[in-house]
Amino acid sequence: MAEGAEGAGDVVPEPVPEVVPEPPGPADPAPLGVDRTPTGVAQVDARLARLADADHLGTSGHLEVYEDVHQGLRDTLTALDRRPPGPPPPPGPRPPSAT
Repeated sequence: MAEGAEGAGDVVPEPVPEVVPEPPGPADPAPLGVDRTPTGVAQVDARLARLADADHLGTSGHLEVYEDVHQGLRDTLTALDRRPPGPPPPPGPRPPSAT
């Protein structure tokens, strides 16, 4: 027998590892598709529109947007309770039952 021919038929090919697909990672930020109905109050509508900013952020960025919107809505409501400086407005017409 020639040198190197011994055991040549005993060569076993190395097994090819099976390709296992990567598990899906976290999804990219995407809009939730929640409708925002305008209220007709410019300050409130501006704050509600700000919620759309969260659609393009990862979950970790939502809190900042939500806190900003919440504080803005609180400020708007608080402003409704404040009376403008100056004399109080004149009383409105009295209902007929009050006379």
